[in-house]
Amino acid sequence: MRRNLSVALSALMALSIAATATTVHAQQGRPGQGGQGGDDDQAAKKKKRDDEWNQPKAPLAQLRNAGPCPYVKVLYDASRYVEFKDGKESAAQTAYTGEIQGLSSGCAYKSNDPIKMQVQMLFELGRGPQATGSQKTYRYWVAVTERNKDVLAKEYFDLPVTFREGQDRVYATETLKTITIPRADEKVSGSNFEVLVGFDVTPEMAAFNRDGKRFRNAGQTQQAQTQPGNVAKP
Repeated sequence: MRRNLSVALSALMALSIAATATTVHAQQGRPGQGGQGGDDDQAAKKKKRDDEWNQPKAPLAQLRNAGPCPYVKVLYDASRYVEFKDGKESAAQTAYTGEIQGLSSGCAYKSNDPIKMQVQMLFELGRGPQATGSQKTYRYWVAVTERNKDVLAKEYFDLPVTFREGQDRVYATETLKTITIPRADEKVSGSNFEVLVGFDVTPEMAAFNRDGKRFRNAGQTQQAQTQPGNVAKP
């Protein structure tokens, strides 16, 4: 699954975003749990081997660049997706939930070439007591902005997932293989731009997030520990 976005920024410049297929991990617990002792031994052996052979440790391929990369952030108001039956905010009325658990990114550019980026996102997706089926298509967006200023481009992507019988959550990894950001000249560095990601949420969902409310794993309720950051809103 590959999609492209092109938005004219000037007569000679354009910006594009391309996405790859989703990798979905069906799990009952958080990633990395289970068989902890064996996992630790394997991790230690891999670390020793990588250190000896000087292997890269970044989750994405190391990319060479002539300056700092654009900032990559999750927009707080859209960082979680919580769907309630009849709009009633309670654990018993929860249908589907989602949360962006992590981001990793890399970039490359030189001279006055465009900035080429890769971004990888980890989603945790939940099914609550009011879920109507085993399949759900979430929607998220990716936007490129001038840092704390105007949106230069924004694209929406569908994220279909399937919950197995008796399963209340899955993890999905999405990789944007190519985000291309043009620059006017070599003096414009990646720090002038931001890449923001978030769920496609309703105004009510955004307010729920903004108020610091939180429903974890489609069943447990707790107050969020972090507060909204100072980021540009697409």
